[in-house]
Amino acid sequence: MKNFVIVGNSAAAVACIEAIRQKDSVSKITVISDENYSSYCRCLISYYLAGDVKEDKLVYRGPDFYRENNVELILNKKVERVDPKKNRVILEDKNQIGYDELLIATGARPKFPETKGIKRKGVFGFRTLKDAKDIDNMLAVTKTACVLGGGLIGLKAAYALKKRNIEVKVIVKSGQVLSQMLDAESAAMVKKRLQEHGVEVMLGEDAAEIIGEGDVKAVKLESGKVFGCSLVIVAKGVAPNIDLIKETSVEVNEGILANNLLQTSVANIYAAGDVCENFDLTSGKAAVNALWPIAVEQGKAAGANMSGEKLEYGGSLGMNSLEFFGLAIISLGIYKVSPVRNIAQQDGNAGISNGVSPDQRSAVEEFKFHDPKSNLYKKLILKNKVLIGAILVGDIKNSGVFLRLIREKINVSPFQDKMLQENFGFPDIIEFVRDKEKMYV
Repeated sequence: MKNFVIVGNSAAAVACIEAIRQKDSVSKITVISDENYSSYCRCLISYYLAGDVKEDKLVYRGPDFYRENNVELILNKKVERVDPKKNRVILEDKNQIGYDELLIATGARPKFPETKGIKRKGVFGFRTLKDAKDIDNMLAVTKTACVLGGGLIGLKAAYALKKRNIEVKVIVKSGQVLSQMLDAESAAMVKKRLQEHGVEVMLGEDAAEIIGEGDVKAVKLESGKVFGCSLVIVAKGVAPNIDLIKETSVEVNEGILANNLLQTSVANIYAAGDVCENFDLTSGKAAVNALWPIAVEQGKAAGANMSGEKLEYGGSLGMNSLEFFGLAIISLGIYKVSPVRNIAQQDGNAGISNGVSPDQRSAVEEFKFHDPKSNLYKKLILKNKVLIGAILVGDIKNSGVFLRLIREKINVSPFQDKMLQENFGFPDIIEFVRDKEKMYV
């Protein structure tokens, strides 16, 4: 009988528990979380803040799950550090818990810049249910808000606040929104849709100071502009929670490095979810792909291997799916490359045209379709005739086709000319995939 310890209590942790219990019904499992809730869907907190879903709909696994799986759940306790030499974790209250196999699934935390006034009352991150509740508690006395950052978390926060009739300004240091998942053209479509619905987006700006005497009263930009607000949400990216393994032999880069068994450099310590840095299918390098479905996959594989299996995890790729005021967007894999010599482009009024002849094509190619009147955009990125990335805006119904092509590294030459067409789908690629029985799963 083993002693399993899991640090963290979200998607990866739950998947790990389920995988362990499929093989082992008797060993002890202890889950330690610094939050005060059973597992919930973190990706839904913006919809909770917007008023679209109630708190009970956020529950991913309730108390019954832990009881039925004989799991000891320790809430509101933070693991201060891991001691790999003695196979134990040390909590902030100095209590110690031993383990035979350890999963680190601690997720990530918001990055807070060194902006003057950043610690004033009324400044929040937007990562946890507590964050969402604390922000919600301020809305009764809030008319204006500022979101620092134009990434996915920032825009989802802005969307939620606007749905609650709060006037919102989004301050974006770069020249576009969603710079980590979209190219300039698709990002411009998102910005336009947000502004059409009353969310002001200010590009090329950054906060120099958050003004107030205790509470937030205004934000001053580096350009000198000042505007009043009583609520600030910081959405300047996230950092994996790796502090607990600092000064240990567990190897880290951006996140905790894990092999294809999800093992770290210490054989009985595993990593999964937003803290895990693992093989990326499109870049061929290690990367942190902080997405719920990937956390589930990694947690499942880690749990199986902690139970004695040798289940190889094949790697992940960046995927994002979102919707703002009815505009649907999906980004898969690599979303922009530079330079690109050969660009096939199609717009709403023209056919496909190539800038160079086929024998002059570079290894990397972009193919685009853009119909501004219908808010439709499709961009495909190929490398050596293999799809490595896609952006879909407006019409996303065949995104699963492109995901399959990327995962299986299929040469698209036989059907390349069809890929920008509206009706391109699974029937066009079925003879080229490896596992045809799973085409429509």
